[in-house]
Amino acid sequence: MKYSPIDSSLFIKNRKNFGSKMKPNSLAVFNSNDIYPISADSTLPFQQHRDIFYLSGVDQEESILVIFPDCPKEKHREILFLKETNEHIAVWEGEKLTKEKAFEVSGIKTVYWLQDMERIMFELMTQCDTVYINTNEHYRANVEVETREDRYTKWLKQKYPAHNVAKSAPILQHLRSVKDTIEIDLIQKACNITEKGFKRILNFVKPGVWEYEIEAEYIHEFIKNKSKGFAYTPIVASGNNANVLHYIENNKQCKAGDLLLMDVGAEYANYSSDMTRTIPVSGKFSERQKAVYNAVLRVKNEATKMLVPGTLWEAYHIEVGKIMTSELLGLGLLDKADVQNENPDWPAYKKYLMHGTSHHMGLDTHDYGILTEPMQENMVFTVEPAIYIPAEGFGIRIEDDVVIQKSGAPINLMKNIPIEVDEIEDLMN
Repeated sequence: MKYSPIDSSLFIKNRKNFGSKMKPNSLAVFNSNDIYPISADSTLPFQQHRDIFYLSGVDQEESILVIFPDCPKEKHREILFLKETNEHIAVWEGEKLTKEKAFEVSGIKTVYWLQDMERIMFELMTQCDTVYINTNEHYRANVEVETREDRYTKWLKQKYPAHNVAKSAPILQHLRSVKDTIEIDLIQKACNITEKGFKRILNFVKPGVWEYEIEAEYIHEFIKNKSKGFAYTPIVASGNNANVLHYIENNKQCKAGDLLLMDVGAEYANYSSDMTRTIPVSGKFSERQKAVYNAVLRVKNEATKMLVPGTLWEAYHIEVGKIMTSELLGLGLLDKADVQNENPDWPAYKKYLMHGTSHHMGLDTHDYGILTEPMQENMVFTVEPAIYIPAEGFGIRIEDDVVIQKSGAPINLMKNIPIEVDEIEDLMN
């Protein structure tokens, strides 16, 4: 891995927290992701399943984690099953985890090779009553392929049909949504790399450059700073492309007078950053562009103040909508009649801001979190209001990542990334 070693105390603590939420005499199983094929002998780059990484720090394929807090054998209360490494694999694929290295990474003493998995699992299953399976229950999940986790679950339930089955997802939704200080430091590193990328392109963007050239500048800076690359598919949208919320083609030329919306973020050690900035291609905002930009920035600043312990996600968005409505009235994009006659289920401001203002962030860009429960200290959220005006040929979105504090305003992990109009114009010129 490119990233520096992570203190194994994080993973030891995460497993302890997970185990404390399990039913008596139960075990939980977590699998690595597959390496997904493209065609012939080509594959996509490996991306570790975030749950096994969160609980073990293991960042390679064909790995299985078992947690069994009440196991009669103390050495079997935490187990890793790994793909056995050898000289041939080391030559062709690079070094894999040894048992000693796996302990160093995870803090797990008991490590077996995968060929021993069925034999050891038989022993464990005779000693437990309930098995926790790991299903993807994220509110935005849309999965059509069968994952390695799915196949393992199918095998386990078929081989041991008499066991009770429980779900890991509800436990992980709570645990992963509140970040450890080590995790916050890792997210901060990802944000710092994103900052370097953004400052790099401020000196690069000018009329005539292509969106994909800007994307290339970002990836250069990200990899140069020990990131694997983008935390999610980057959006580099000039002119009216910014009004397509998930524009990812990045294949148009930037024109003089256009605004350029960039929703990009570096990953670091599997942790995400998520930034949006909108800048003038020519290095200077028009008066109208500046007015809309500052309106979005005011909404972002006011929304950020509301991210405190106890805030409810749905109520927060209602309040942000009121602030946005006021700004849209000031810009002449709405009038009083629009607001008086609005549909409560789709308020008038939604014509110009169709998406939410904040989401959980961490190992996943849209991270785990229960949206019906109050916000807590050390949750990490994005703040990303926007105004999209296709009739005027531009859209503006501004986004930072913040950590909720016990009291007071949240900490902005992107506070050093230029955001004010004057600051951006000065750096571009």
